Amino acid sequence: MATVRLFAHAREAAGIARDQVPGATVEQVLAEAVKRYGAEFKEQLQICQVWLNGEPVLGCEPVGDGDEVAVLPPVSGG
Repeated sequence: MATVRLFAHAREAAGIARDQVPGATVEQVLAEAVKRYGAEFKEQLQICQVWLNGEPVLGCEPVGDGDEVAVLPPVSGG
């Protein structure tokens, strides 16, 4: 089971900062997260970057116990 870490608006939409979520790939983990956290989280996920163990990913990458999937909303600077 992967650890999912949520930041900023994604965390607010889900109502949780960290969770253990099952799935064999990043895509499956995120699909299960959407089931758990609902429509507002799904909307946020559309604009977020997803990282696996500190590296950006597309979604088809395999995950296992101890892996970390991070959901990072866009950041603006100035």
